Amino acid sequence: MSDRHARYRHRPADPHRRPTDGYRADTPARFDRLVREALQTLPRPLLGHLQQVELRILDVPPAHPDSARGDGPSLATYQTPVRGQRGPGRRPDRLVLYRRPLELRSRDAHELRAIVRHVVLREVAHHLGIDDDGIEERGWL
Repeated sequence: MSDRHARYRHRPADPHRRPTDGYRADTPARFDRLVREALQTLPRPLLGHLQQVELRILDVPPAHPDSARGDGPSLATYQTPVRGQRGPGRRPDRLVLYRRPLELRSRDAHELRAIVRHVVLREVAHHLGIDDDGIEERGWL
């Protein structure tokens, strides 16, 4: 859409504009750096497990029919290959972080780093069979 002077107006959903809510990292590389900084603060047992996990960052989670539950968008997903696909030369476990939903929940870089740490900690701990109470008992939160 352009006005009579041939200037282009930004639509409210323009992905290049700063969101009205949340903090947006300047570039994907800066977001990656914030994620690396957050991962360095995780407890040693979880860091050891993460060495065998592939970390991916996507902008938004895929649309699922179950996403209409009202919980809001997913922040991360821990994916495990199906039985029989593990072993040498097979796909490793994968932790996928969704950048836009994480950014929307934070007001600045410090808070974004803390949210990423919390989400990764919970996803990996839950995969290892540690529930929220176990996380708190260990003093990881």
